Amino acid sequence: MSEIRPWRTIVRRQSRQIMVGSVPVGGDAPITVQTMTNTPTEDAVATIDQIRRCEDAGADLIRVSCPDVASTAALGKIVKASRIPIIADIHFHYKRALEAADAGAACLRINPGNIGSADRVAEVVRAAKANGCAIRIGVNGGSLERHLLEKYGEPCPEALVESALDHIKLLQDHDFHEYKVAVKASDVFLAVSAYMGLAEAVDCPLHLGITEAGGLIGGTVKSAIGIGNLLWAGIGDTLRVSLSAEPEEEVRVGFEILKSLGLRTRGVRVVSCPSCARQGFDVIRTVEALEARLQHIKTPISLSVLGCVVNGPGEARETDIGLTGGGNGKHMVYLSGVTDHTVQSEEMLDHIVALVEAKAAEMEAAADAAAAAKVGEPAE
Repeated sequence: MSEIRPWRTIVRRQSRQIMVGSVPVGGDAPITVQTMTNTPTEDAVATIDQIRRCEDAGADLIRVSCPDVASTAALGKIVKASRIPIIADIHFHYKRALEAADAGAACLRINPGNIGSADRVAEVVRAAKANGCAIRIGVNGGSLERHLLEKYGEPCPEALVESALDHIKLLQDHDFHEYKVAVKASDVFLAVSAYMGLAEAVDCPLHLGITEAGGLIGGTVKSAIGIGNLLWAGIGDTLRVSLSAEPEEEVRVGFEILKSLGLRTRGVRVVSCPSCARQGFDVIRTVEALEARLQHIKTPISLSVLGCVVNGPGEARETDIGLTGGGNGKHMVYLSGVTDHTVQSEEMLDHIVALVEAKAAEMEAAADAAAAAKVGEPAE
């Protein structure tokens, strides 16, 4: 409903673009949301089932750990079943990277400096080129190289950036440029400072994250502060919210961060009050139920749920559908910012869900019609 205003505009850092399978990362491509499976990778059925839940939540990319031969042996089946590109997580065993590339991984998460000799780096680069794989360099404040810790005395932004540049040089020495980089840390200040320094030093896409962020609530807060600050500054091309929670929750939080900054518009954006004694219905339980029942909506729709008429009408003017609590169990419904009709408490939940679903269907039909009309336009 609300128009884009200049003070809401974020100017993104201009990175070069790479492809992770069929998904563009960097440049003017949408900021992608990714997560990581936590099932044993050799259990392909369980891993595919988890990937499917993450796909339904909106994940653009998904990382799968490949610590052993059994994992890379199952990777081919997983890649074929996945609807989104697979990133193979490799740490010290360069042969796992070779196997993952041959199995169809779209990207290898590997630090070239950690896999041994220059010959091994060359082998991984050859495999990546031969299979069309991108590479994600993942620097972490908790696992910096010994010589950098000795040089700087402790993990610091300069150490993370130097580590990233060292790994990048190993790829560039082999004329490999399809890479993205992360400089994660569990400390928000350290991570944000490192990303800002790296953003000035390189032109490659940056993968954002606050690592080991914590549980669903604490980790969400830390990630929103760290990732949100970087996104607000225009830095970041893809992100993962690292939570001690199910991977699909990471995806949902990632999209909420992007939605709050106007950088992605997927699904229902709920505007709701914290509730007070003025509320005409149980706002907290109503919002919980609506969020659960509307997870299947992919079309961007705004919904305001306010317990009383103090701020309700004002918020409703800015959303596609609005609900404001009233007296005697009768509540006002707004459509496109305008008062439209009332609904009784006992019918309210089902009624709002039906309105959102109908609005989503209407918007999808309009988008399909516009796309069809554009295809039929004569070429200029």
